[in-house]
Amino acid sequence: MAKKCFNDENFLLQSPAAERLYHDHAAKMPIIDYHCHLNPEYVASDHRFRSLAEIWLDGDHYKWRAMRTNGVAERYCTGDASDWEKFEKWAETVPYTMRNPLYHWTHLELKTAFGVDKLLGPLTAREIYDHCTALLQQPEYSARGLMRRYNVEVVCTTDDPIDSLEHHIKCREDGFECKVLPTWRPDKAMAVESPAAFKAYIDKLAEVSGVEIKSFQTLLDALQVRHRFFESVGCRLSDHGIEEFYAEDYTTSEIEAIFTKVYGGKELTDAEIRKYKSAMLVEFGVMDCESGWTQQFHFGPIRNNNSRMMAAIGVDTGFDSMGDLNQAKNMAKYLDRLDVQGKLTKTILYNINPRDNEMVATMIGNFQDGITPGKIQFGSGWWFLDQKDGMERQMNALSLLGLLSRFVGMLTDSRSFLSYPRHEYFRRTLCNLIGNDIEQGLLPASEMEFLGQMVENISYNNAKNYFNF
Repeated sequence: MAKKCFNDENFLLQSPAAERLYHDHAAKMPIIDYHCHLNPEYVASDHRFRSLAEIWLDGDHYKWRAMRTNGVAERYCTGDASDWEKFEKWAETVPYTMRNPLYHWTHLELKTAFGVDKLLGPLTAREIYDHCTALLQQPEYSARGLMRRYNVEVVCTTDDPIDSLEHHIKCREDGFECKVLPTWRPDKAMAVESPAAFKAYIDKLAEVSGVEIKSFQTLLDALQVRHRFFESVGCRLSDHGIEEFYAEDYTTSEIEAIFTKVYGGKELTDAEIRKYKSAMLVEFGVMDCESGWTQQFHFGPIRNNNSRMMAAIGVDTGFDSMGDLNQAKNMAKYLDRLDVQGKLTKTILYNINPRDNEMVATMIGNFQDGITPGKIQFGSGWWFLDQKDGMERQMNALSLLGLLSRFVGMLTDSRSFLSYPRHEYFRRTLCNLIGNDIEQGLLPASEMEFLGQMVENISYNNAKNYFNF
């Protein structure tokens, strides 16, 4: 093989078999980005980005964490510095990110979106910034233009039950060829830790649903109204961001009493909070099953650890980390509770702590139904794990303990319109794993046709068939 060069056409591909799998099979497949945090208003309005800093740095807590670690003041992360000043500080940080996935992502995004092959650093910052910012003024670099550029077929955003979904509707009415679909994220309906905030949210839910909410049952009625509305706009997935699974025993009368207490402004005990969340997770699972949706669980982070910065700049700003709770017992109890009722829908489990890889890979095998291929999924490497090592560890665990061939593949989990190369990064990593097995005689080279189809399935076909978009 020729000498490897950074970020060339065979980036991450360490064998001839890997190169063949990627270039002949993975690279051509469209993108289904079934979990992301894109702003749907930007797609509906076909937003034009004023600069490379806006599209690249606004809202990107991955970059902010690296910049802070490199000694960059908050003013250049989330503060009032100019676009150029923020970008300049990011460019100064990039060389120090070597061996961090940000180094790979940064240069892959520059190359695939803007044709920039140069390394980003202090000496190239101005040239790269001006070049990319100029391109962003062209129509093909708008929000929709970038989605077309990356051959995106479907994106699923993350939306609250009270959201109007007006932007998703506009994208559909405009005839935009990429499907922009909502995802049901009802976390606030479970957030009973703060009675005042909970009541304010429930009152908004009552207003948008047209249901007077005066009990737990009427809360469920209101949520069901919104669930049906989401379905009418094309929603096919729910998503739940939880620290842990909740599977306490409870009675209907207990949950009604707990709802009355918290809606009335009284603080709940820890036991009451856990019972309420347990009931809500079951009810959400039943709704999803009856609609034929897929439910997703992103579990395990501990959020907003820095109280000083939380007070100063709020949530989702880069102060979250992996948790280390024991997840298996309650996860099994929750899934079994739905399965016994015949209400366990297609489910994807994403762990943030890699110590849970083998646990999740074995857990999904407990609840496969023998009808739907890969009904219960071990989700792709998430958050701190959506990088080469994390992806490989997830796919190796799934391969050893389940069926990699039925995996629904990668997603961006991103707020950025430049994050689609994460699909390419994943596909290259996937092809390298399989290709190296072929080169080492661990998989038969004579089955290259099947393995190529397997790569295409994991890259695109499995997700298309699983979600029925």
